[in-house]
Order: sequence, then structure tokens, then C-alpha cells
Amino acid sequence: MRRTLIAVLVGATLAYPPAVYFGLRHLPPQTLAAALAALIGLRLLLDRRGHWLPVGAALLVFSLVAVLRGDAVTLRFYPVLVNLAMLVLFAASLYRPPSLIERLARLREPALPPEGVRYTRRVTQLWCLFFVLNGSVALYTALFTSLATWTLYNGFIAYLLMGSLFAVELLCRTHLRKRQP
Repeated sequence: MRRTLIAVLVGATLAYPPAVYFGLRHLPPQTLAAALAALIGLRLLLDRRGHWLPVGAALLVFSLVAVLRGDAVTLRFYPVLVNLAMLVLFAASLYRPPSLIERLARLREPALPPEGVRYTRRVTQLWCLFFVLNGSVALYTALFTSLATWTLYNGFIAYLLMGSLFAVELLCRTHLRKRQP
């Protein structure tokens, strides 16, 4: 039940840009920000190990600021903050190894060889670059584009780019593993 609820909350969070786009037609910005705060707060309550606490706390503070500000522009900065949080998470793991991608790889292959460690470090760096670029575009769309363009990029194109990066990395990893004895 807990996992199902977390999955629903993650899905609702991923649907944030379209929800803002359609929600602003019928609801005041404070209502949308309060709904976001409730989702994040619930997600924090379900985080037994506290892994999500720093990111969740920052996003909760943001959503509460959005409630207080009560403007639609503030709501647009959520994807920027998510990219920044992910960048910090991935980059911090480069300075305090093992890298985040190495940790994930070791779940599947505990005896990761040195070349695997180097590869996962490079992939973590690649994701850091992705979050810098994606966060920059998210910031640009928040400040200088229409709500429709912001929604299209942050609610569709960014996910498409993320999925493409994941798929390309998976193909590269599969190809490299086949070449290894």
C-alpha cells in the first residue's frame, strides 16, 4: 500500500506542469501551490529512511513560498528547483564516493570492476551536465516564455530528453558489457 501511494505521489509530481497549465484556468495559484505542498508533505511523511528529506524539505519550502506569494510565475520555478536538487544530489556523490550511479550499479553487480566504477562516475557526470542544461532551459521557460511553452518543455520535452539519455546510456552500457569477457 505504501509503495502504491508513493508511486501515485511521484506520478502526480511528474504531472505538475500540465496540472499547473490546466489548473490555472480554474483555480487560483495558491490552491495549486497548496496542493503541491500537500503532495510533498505526504511524500515526506512516507519517507521512512529520510533519503528524500533534504530534497523534499527544499521543495516543501518552495511550495509554501508559492502559497504565500500567490502568483502563477512562482509556480513555474518548481522544475528549476527539481533540476537543481537533482544536480546537487548527483554532484555531491562525485565528491563523496561512491557516485550515485555506482551505488545503483552495485545493487545489480556488487563486485563492480574498476572500469565499471570509472564508467559509472562518467555517467554520473553526464547526468550532472544534463541537470545543468535542463535546469537552465526550465529557468528560461519560467522567465521568458508563455505558460503553454513552459508546459510543453517541462511537462513533455524534458521528460523525453531524460528518457532518451537513459535509453542511450543503457544501450552504451549493454554494448560495453558485451565487449567485456
